[in-house]
Amino acid sequence: MTSASSETRPFRAADLGTLALLAWMARNEEGTGRTPCLLACSLGDGPGGPEVASAAVARLLDDMDLPVGGEPVIGMDRPSLKVRMLVVAGQIVLQMPQISRQCTPPADWLGAVGELGYAYFMFTTRICPSAGPRRSAEGPELAAFAGSPETTNAAAHVYLPAGGLRA
Repeated sequence: MTSASSETRPFRAADLGTLALLAWMARNEEGTGRTPCLLACSLGDGPGGPEVASAAVARLLDDMDLPVGGEPVIGMDRPSLKVRMLVVAGQIVLQMPQISRQCTPPADWLGAVGELGYAYFMFTTRICPSAGPRRSAEGPELAAFAGSPETTNAAAHVYLPAGGLRA
């Protein structure tokens, strides 16, 4: 008789496929200002396809002790946080175990992070359905994906402090 293994597959960065970073400004909950937001998501184009990529994101989040759904983690209160965001020379550099990605955010995003000292970071297990190796999601398509309950409910949420290079 064969039994299914209950072991979880170890995290492999290659399983993620392309990891996209999307930066935008959102109205804060109080409606008094705007919050810099950063979303990480897989395009599902790894060797195992979308299902393996989604499972790899879930495994990475678990390894970093970032729960999917629920209340946001206050990164400023967790010096042992395994995800770091550097803002250097107009670029966001996101660092996690085995992974480093960067992107160029809008100028107002950089200004807001400079004032606040953090960004609202989400890393979703949901695969970006409208993006792929030859096409990237843009405009209304991207806004619909980033703001959908399916995306936000499938994400870890973190108030992620912004670091920079120290002289």
